[in-house]
Amino acid sequence: MTLRKSIKLSSQAYVLKKILKKCSSFAKKQGYNEEGFLPEDVPKGHFVVYVGENRSRYIIPISLLPHPWFQSLLERAEEEFGFNHDMGLTIPCHEVIFKSLISLIE
Repeated sequence: MTLRKSIKLSSQAYVLKKILKKCSSFAKKQGYNEEGFLPEDVPKGHFVVYVGENRSRYIIPISLLPHPWFQSLLERAEEEFGFNHDMGLTIPCHEVIFKSLISLIE
């Protein structure tokens, strides 16, 4: 494995850890269930993001996290909002674009 690839994988792992930590702390503040700290409507292996100006709520599979396109959205979210706020994981993207991107990835 090249050094560049190793650094990129390390960076992605760091971002994923921050996201999972943020989701966990946000869930505790919102009073989500103790077993999996997720709302009842979020199936195992999925998580919630908020997208667009209206902050529409989407439940998406965790399997999308490592995809390069989704990683790009997460990097934009970190740059714009950071991960230290109580508003949930917000993706700075128009809903139409987000839906198209997710359908292409899945």
